Amino acid sequence: MKKIAAKLFAKLINWKNKRWIENPIAAQEKTLKVLIKKASKTKFGRDHDFASISNYMEFKSRVSINDYEGIRPYIDSIIAGDKDVLWPGKPLYLAKTSGTTSGAKHIPITKESMPTHINSARDAILNYIIQTGNVEFLAGKQIFIQGSPVLENLNGISLGRLSGIVAHFVPSYLKKNRMPSWKTNCMEDWEDKVDAIVNETFDQNMTVIGGIPSWVQMYFEKIIKKTGNTVGKQFPEFSLFIHGGVNFEPYQRLFDNLIGRKIDSIELFPASEGFFAYQDKIDSEGLLLLVDNGIFYEFVEAEKFFDPDPERISLKDVKLGVNYVLILSSNAGLWSYNIGDTVSFVSDKPYRVIVTGRIKQYISAFGEHVIVKEVETALKNVIDSTPIEVREFTVAPQINPSSGLPHHDWFIDFKNPPENIEDFSKYLDSEMRKQNIYYDDLIKGKVLKPLNISIVENHGFEYYMKETGKLGGQNKVPRLSNDRKIANRLSLKKY
Repeated sequence: MKKIAAKLFAKLINWKNKRWIENPIAAQEKTLKVLIKKASKTKFGRDHDFASISNYMEFKSRVSINDYEGIRPYIDSIIAGDKDVLWPGKPLYLAKTSGTTSGAKHIPITKESMPTHINSARDAILNYIIQTGNVEFLAGKQIFIQGSPVLENLNGISLGRLSGIVAHFVPSYLKKNRMPSWKTNCMEDWEDKVDAIVNETFDQNMTVIGGIPSWVQMYFEKIIKKTGNTVGKQFPEFSLFIHGGVNFEPYQRLFDNLIGRKIDSIELFPASEGFFAYQDKIDSEGLLLLVDNGIFYEFVEAEKFFDPDPERISLKDVKLGVNYVLILSSNAGLWSYNIGDTVSFVSDKPYRVIVTGRIKQYISAFGEHVIVKEVETALKNVIDSTPIEVREFTVAPQINPSSGLPHHDWFIDFKNPPENIEDFSKYLDSEMRKQNIYYDDLIKGKVLKPLNISIVENHGFEYYMKETGKLGGQNKVPRLSNDRKIANRLSLKKY
């Protein structure tokens, strides 16, 4: 009965979603009007004269691009107990995230925005059912490796990590098959928690597993260590992997080997600030941008973002292949808010994006402006069709080497290293030169020498994350840094 109901529900949701998929610009224009009208009597709305705004051009002239520091006075007012500040009433939750400049950030989640997080994840799975016809996974156990659902109380508002908040909204029809137990999910120590999850699940009929790849990888490796089997052999009905938070491509080879066979996967693009996109076509590039989800999107070309007055555009003016900073206004009370992610459009019928990195994650110590997508693509191109497996990596500039020219340092934890690291380095450098013409010019001009690879000790990134208090949850290792703060704390493998 559950399988039949799922197929019927999937068809209904698919029919409803086609309306905005086929009319994305109209959906976005309506969203902006609704947002402005709803917030016109809030403090932010009064401060920015929302009552007089009738179109996007007027909205742009009233509301400048904000980062967390820009809205912090409003957030502080909400925490102090004020209502009708960024959105009518008070938020249901404040999602706690880590900030590099602002310390801990508190992102509002409202009565209107909370359902968009839940429904978007649901729709991604229902769309998968439409695409594949697979409903067999519904009969087994499902696990989403996430943060603790234990919430704090901050002047009457519940505070916690987004993944922990979402755990309170698991539909009743899924709770019976949901793992791990609530007690285990509430554990704060990440390593102890993963061990407990392994003990609870290793002998279960797991069919769906989800989470940030680096933390699911830890779970998989512990399953293999405990049972002596690949994940796919231990869980023969495991057929769907759901992931998000980072680009999965660098992990693909490693996961194929950990699982021991190919399985379907769905990529999601969620954040505390909203749920933006999901993979709507299996084995196809790009994530469907959710344009009728209580979020109005704006875009700024990444190369021009730090100009004094960068141009902002709405969805109708985006171009394929351009790297944009994603700006959003939402029914959570965020207004022209820079979430820090960069995206590029690979399709406009419908609008599909790929996540290219973070605007603050780049290397440009010499003017090369290398972005995350470039290093991930270069590494993927090198390890494709080889047995090489990479657990984790990061890249930093070496401006003052003890000898020779400056260069880029790649710090890599290999599960299965290359036979010849020098050949690997040359191939990787060649691929990087193809990805970034400025980097290529610097190598040709002998401003930089080819990249250097430092091999990090096994699980060295996990040790680093634990040492810095960021092991587990929604925390990810930065792919790129324009300084050597991470590089200097990594333990290298000794020979």
